[in-house]
Amino acid sequence: MASSGSKGRKAKAVGRYTAPERSGRYTAPHAPESDHSPLWYPWLLVDLLLFGLIVITLNYLSVLPGAVSSWYLLVGLASMFAAFFLATRYR
Repeated sequence: MASSGSKGRKAKAVGRYTAPERSGRYTAPHAPESDHSPLWYPWLLVDLLLFGLIVITLNYLSVLPGAVSSWYLLVGLASMFAAFFLATRYR
């Protein structure tokens, strides 16, 4: 007589009606209060953007000490990049 090939193994619970806890795909809910950024976060974003804009503008107007320098441009761009980087993590 031919065997079915299962050799006494239990059938794995697979399919649409398996409980999420049993399949290991369950993520416990968390408090909605933990999803918000601190109140100072948007102010930091605005400050970094404005600081970068002011440094770049003053550099091209030759107002900063040391005449026009690429270092001022680099500082301004780095400040603006940091603000955009932080803005992507704002909740």
